[in-house]
Amino acid sequence: MARPKRQEERRSQLVAAAQRAIAAHGPDGARLNRVAEEAGLTSGAVLYYYPDIDELMFEANRAGMERFYEGRVRMLEELPDDPVTRLLALAESGLPSGPDDTEVRLLCELGGSAGRNPLMASLLTTLYDRQVGMYQVVLEQGAARGIFSLTQPSLVVARNLVALEDAYGYRIIAQHPTIDHDAALELIVSFARVATGHALTSS
Repeated sequence: MARPKRQEERRSQLVAAAQRAIAAHGPDGARLNRVAEEAGLTSGAVLYYYPDIDELMFEANRAGMERFYEGRVRMLEELPDDPVTRLLALAESGLPSGPDDTEVRLLCELGGSAGRNPLMASLLTTLYDRQVGMYQVVLEQGAARGIFSLTQPSLVVARNLVALEDAYGYRIIAQHPTIDHDAALELIVSFARVATGHALTSS
């Protein structure tokens, strides 16, 4: 009875190993032997759980992106119904914890390959649009309640917020000497203050 659970755990471990391989070697360099090395297994053992290596690569990419949409949607559902609290939480959760954040390193590698890989381009475009929609909901809720006075349409503000996440996230991964998580967060929030007409101090 425990066999399916063990298989699920092993497949999750392989997805994490594939993510590390992509972050270290890029999407084109994350070959079967490198995934096996990251997982501490033989190539044959990897193929036992993922006979189609492309399926494993897709799962690794999808799982890395899950954090920045599905995970944040779940986070919003658990927060108080307050647009200020939710906007601040979105901004903070959209940044890497530091230069060694594997999932963000993965997204940076995927971004570099998107120009020559239509599947990666499609995945990243979908992620961006879904994050924009997530921000839009919070911005429009705040505007409808008279909490925010948006200086531009919610779509414009939301697109800029997600773009700032991406830009400063890359700076953190690249180990910019003066832009860490906290500095990047303040820069994003400073834009959001202007865009919402609100001081955006946590209640």
